Amino acid sequence: MSKVKVFIDGSEGTTGLRINERFQSREDIEILHIDPELRKDTEERRKMINSSDYTFLCLPDAAAIEAVSLVENDNTVIIDASTAHRTNPDWAYGLPELGKDFFEKIENSKRIAVPGCYASGFIMMAYPLVKSGILSDDYPFTITALSGYSGAGKKAIALYEADDKTKDLFAPREYALPQHHKHIPEMTVIPGLKREPIFMPIVDDYYCGMIVNIPIFADMMKTKLTPEELRDRLADYYTDSTFIKVCEYGKESDYNGYLVANEMAGRDNAQILVTGNEDRIVVSAMFDNLGKGASGAAVECLNISMGIDPATGLVL
Repeated sequence: MSKVKVFIDGSEGTTGLRINERFQSREDIEILHIDPELRKDTEERRKMINSSDYTFLCLPDAAAIEAVSLVENDNTVIIDASTAHRTNPDWAYGLPELGKDFFEKIENSKRIAVPGCYASGFIMMAYPLVKSGILSDDYPFTITALSGYSGAGKKAIALYEADDKTKDLFAPREYALPQHHKHIPEMTVIPGLKREPIFMPIVDDYYCGMIVNIPIFADMMKTKLTPEELRDRLADYYTDSTFIKVCEYGKESDYNGYLVANEMAGRDNAQILVTGNEDRIVVSAMFDNLGKGASGAAVECLNISMGIDPATGLVL
């Protein structure tokens, strides 16, 4: 059996390095390596992209768009981890658990956009809530989210891990204050929302793991549900999913009354929990921002496109 040829454009970044790690024990994958001195050379990148069966783009948006323009091989599949193509309807959106149509589009497309980390958590909750008719598409969503610093990239990692880091890096830091975070467009478009959500991301002094929260006023549901009933509806939606599990109602008691943002660190799946009371409910998604929120999701998409078990090489 011939190996699948994979090129990682941007292999020195956090996502690229993590994708490469997941291939170390895979005998069905051959990694195409670019000369480090030529990794930004357009013609060398063109050659590598068109020699591959799959190219992962772990690049800034402008560089990712340029990379797509270099594709001349009709058989090369592009899996883009940047923000550039996530709301493009011609691209498959890489969250296959949302439905059969998402899975099949990933399976059959030559262009796959990997979701953003925060967006993955929000959409895995908001999409079934809206599509199942529990919340309206004009519901005023508010999102609070906490992430480890690895999600901010190599420069931020260096700042947080420096011996002389400044005192502000020891505390949680809310950012994207003008409400223009790069994940907001996909958070709006993919669930089909009529209004952009209010999004409050927070980065904290731990390496990886993420929790994304959606508060819900029960009297604003199209059909009022108790927290346990809402939990059961979400569990039904994801009943066949390997990667997204809805925890038993009351699961938060296992954490002594706390939800822990790095609970899923090192894993490539996600947990959804429902807490609150009959008036005010909070739905939370916990996962690794480097796993289901980035490189793990990218490899899952590759596996689906290859027609093999989506969990191959991943940690669930």
